[in-house]
Amino acid sequence: MKEFAKLIDVEFNDIDLLERALTHRSYLNEHPEKAEHNERLEFLGDAVIELVVTEYLYKNYPNPEGELTNWRSAIVRGEVLSEVAKEIHVGDYILLSKGEEKSGGRERNLIMANAFEAIVGAIYIDGGYEVAKKYIDKHLISMLPEVIEKKLYIDPKSNLQEITQEKLGVTPQYKVVSEEGPDHAKDFTVGVYAADKLLGKGVGPSKQKAEQAAASEALKNLSD
Repeated sequence: MKEFAKLIDVEFNDIDLLERALTHRSYLNEHPEKAEHNERLEFLGDAVIELVVTEYLYKNYPNPEGELTNWRSAIVRGEVLSEVAKEIHVGDYILLSKGEEKSGGRERNLIMANAFEAIVGAIYIDGGYEVAKKYIDKHLISMLPEVIEKKLYIDPKSNLQEITQEKLGVTPQYKVVSEEGPDHAKDFTVGVYAADKLLGKGVGPSKQKAEQAAASEALKNLSD
């Protein structure tokens, strides 16, 4: 865990907090000696992230509440948190059961997003608000200019539909490509198509979230 702390450039006073943040519920089934999994830290981290982002938006943008809410939602959604978690190699360090690992848990978006929130919770408990704020600024607030410039805060499904209808004269269609994992932690892979052409794929813990992720990927591909 000290190696991971060094990787994310955070100095922990209590390294056990970081280990707890990286302990998935499934791991306790095979290691009952572990006292706690990461869900309580995830609960805390979610609130800290929302507060930091909200405070930043309030202090730096005079825009109406509705716009600020949309901008905040764009950078705290699960798809974004899971991507950040993968960028900092959370999957290499998270503690999973053998079954969860075999089913692809180290790449599962929900697990990655929850772990990122738990890490923030651990940082907050260990180092306080300012340390957690610095971490969130680095990984999430830094995305804000691109979110605003490219209008990524607009619902991606609505945005994609407008573009495909305008440019291609068709409405995008969503199809489930695959389902993986146990019933309590299933990941859906959805493809979005226009005139039978695959525009993008997305993965999520529900069909709706997978569709949103697929639309986001399609928008990125179209802009490229």
